[in-house]
Amino acid sequence: MSTLQSALDAASAVSTPAPAASSVPAKTWIAVIGATLGAFMAVLNIQIVNASLADIQGAIGAGIDDGGWISTSYLVAEIVVIPLSGWLAQVFSIRIYLLTNAILFLVLSAACALAHDLSQMIVLRAIQGFTGGVLIPMAFTLIITLLPRGKQPVGLALFALSATFAPAIGPTIGGYLTENFGWQYIFYVNLVPGAIMVGMLWYALEAKPMKLSLLREGDWAGIVTMAIGLSALQTVLEEGNKDDWFGSPFIVKLSVIAAVALTAFLIIELTVKKPLLNLRLLVRRNFGFGMLANFLLGIALYGSVFILPQYLSRIQGYNAEQIGMVLAWTGLPQLVLIPLVPRLMQKLDARIVIGIGFVLFAASNFMNITMTSDYAADQLLWPNIVRAIGQALVMAPLSAVATAGIEAENAGSASGLFNMMRNLGGAVGIAILQTVLTKREQYHSNVLMQSVSIFEQATRTRLEQLTQYFVNHGVLDHADAAHRAYVAIGRIVQKQAYILAFSDTFYLLGVALIVALLAVLFLKKPGQTSAGGAH
Repeated sequence: MSTLQSALDAASAVSTPAPAASSVPAKTWIAVIGATLGAFMAVLNIQIVNASLADIQGAIGAGIDDGGWISTSYLVAEIVVIPLSGWLAQVFSIRIYLLTNAILFLVLSAACALAHDLSQMIVLRAIQGFTGGVLIPMAFTLIITLLPRGKQPVGLALFALSATFAPAIGPTIGGYLTENFGWQYIFYVNLVPGAIMVGMLWYALEAKPMKLSLLREGDWAGIVTMAIGLSALQTVLEEGNKDDWFGSPFIVKLSVIAAVALTAFLIIELTVKKPLLNLRLLVRRNFGFGMLANFLLGIALYGSVFILPQYLSRIQGYNAEQIGMVLAWTGLPQLVLIPLVPRLMQKLDARIVIGIGFVLFAASNFMNITMTSDYAADQLLWPNIVRAIGQALVMAPLSAVATAGIEAENAGSASGLFNMMRNLGGAVGIAILQTVLTKREQYHSNVLMQSVSIFEQATRTRLEQLTQYFVNHGVLDHADAAHRAYVAIGRIVQKQAYILAFSDTFYLLGVALIVALLAVLFLKKPGQTSAGGAH
């Protein structure tokens, strides 16, 4: 372990030399690495399941609409437990809380592979979401509490692998496993790295007594209103587009519940003596603007992982494995780049690194706004590589700058808020993109159809060519061949409309990242923050 510790200590050097006394024991690094491995698996689990959702739906007899709840149930549970984790870790101790949820995550992962019907799968995925959601903020909390300031860039770089690399590589792993071994293996793949994670945490986390008395002092009104509000909001975002948003009484009711519950939660948190989350952290300049940038990062990060597979499947007819191979180029370069980010933060102001990252990430989306029907894997290669570089540069320095000066007693609140906001950004982003894709396809179809008129000579010529094509390929009835020609023209127009709509969604993602860049301009250099250190 001395070699591992030396390597990590060397990689984590920052511009202010740390005294020898600040060297971190190998046991602490093992705890941090084990926790970040858990966060990586929790985020990866969402994406590999989404990549294989059609196969899972077919295997357990679920329809397309109902099958969506396989993902929704997990995400609802996850977003509720993330802000709860800081407090629950105090109640049960970090060691017991993290280990228990890590083990349950693995057990439930294997159980999901054995599910026989939709109801079983939804229940198991919801419970798994509660356990997986714990792993994400706890990794972040350990990094900002166990590591001294000079070593945090390396811990945050490790965490970035879960936050940005896992969503990018998830479809690649999910597509490969589903196409070659079967959908069950997207759940079984967690078991071996999960066992390593549990072993590392078991060895490295310090045993501390539980503080069950905190249960009596808990902010139960805040917990209940937050759980109801976030559950309703996440469900609205996940199911809204499919149910025609406010045209659905179900979505309207949930929206009202979310608005009332979350408003009550905000009032409670700002008035009680011991709030579940210290929302006053948001008025700190770096944390507040860092949260805004992180929310917008979530929109672009999860939105692009949603849009690209949709485009490749719907327009280019790619299967899950082919989609995964295209998206691999948004993930694999990050394995090389993210470990170098702490060194880059030594050479440059972290805010400059964040700004460059957002510029590159935005540019990668703007590179996709002029797509045509020939725009496929080869044309997406360079945008995906640019996107990978941008993502690799953003996450670790943004986390470092946003949480600079956060005290130990506020670490749980900071971690819960920061990670919840990124996930919520992803949910909002996907919901917006689904709606924009639908509305813009309709708009472009209407515009294109005005040019594809029967009174246009070019249209009549094309119809005659297609009719003759169908006649030459076995359609004996001329009227039937003409009808097929009309249908073919309609499909061509619709396909072109979708391509234009997908281009619009990439433009929207690019704009979101430009706004994130503007938020970064308001960040202060970490050394200028007035709050004390967390250690």
